[in-house]
Amino acid sequence: MFRHKGKYRTLKHNLRIASLLSFVAGMVNIIGFLAIHQLTTNVTGHFAFFVDEVYSLNTWRGLVYFLFVVFFFLGSFTSGILIEYMNRKNERYIFIIPVILEALVLLFTGIFGEIMLERSITYVAYSLLFAMGLQNALVTMISNSVVRTTHLTGLFTDLGIEIAQLFFYKGFRQKTKLQASIKLRATIILFFFLGGTLSSLTYSYFGLKLLIVSAFILFIGLIYDQMRVRLKMVQRRFQQKIR
Repeated sequence: MFRHKGKYRTLKHNLRIASLLSFVAGMVNIIGFLAIHQLTTNVTGHFAFFVDEVYSLNTWRGLVYFLFVVFFFLGSFTSGILIEYMNRKNERYIFIIPVILEALVLLFTGIFGEIMLERSITYVAYSLLFAMGLQNALVTMISNSVVRTTHLTGLFTDLGIEIAQLFFYKGFRQKTKLQASIKLRATIILFFFLGGTLSSLTYSYFGLKLLIVSAFILFIGLIYDQMRVRLKMVQRRFQQKIR
């Protein structure tokens, strides 16, 4: 899930990482909105607010929205730097380090979120946008831009196009490829919705501490991936001994 890249990635690999990360993104999206009334998984709206505030000569408020965009960018930039660095040092951990960093950011915000809110809601927004920038860049690079998990606009657009194409593409290969892509996009949307629903139902009880849950989901995903890899290595060694 976090190791295969390029031609070695299969639909199963993408489905696993899509379901895991979109669930976390759905949680963060709702938690951020309920806690600070801001979207924390994408920057489209923030850029529009930034332009509006600048036009209205509200420089300080405009700067806040600009920093929202900047922190998402910094998350993406950091993820890209880490992936390229690990690609030259140790490919085994190329995509694992950004996920660990994202989980740590979410864990930190979940633990100290209430203190951060007392000082300024923007601190929480900065940390969540940074985490989602990390995730968006990670999943984009690992899947060759096939999987996107932090926002749904493009997903619904692509899903609509591909479902429409099903009525016209009759070839077996074309249809199979379209069906696989539709399945992937539907999975992302479903798990984003499930993560958001879980957060909306439980936020009144746990508040920002729900981010601790999202961090542990990422850690569990990493542990699961590691166990699968080690199990396969043991199986291969066992088969080689038998031969």
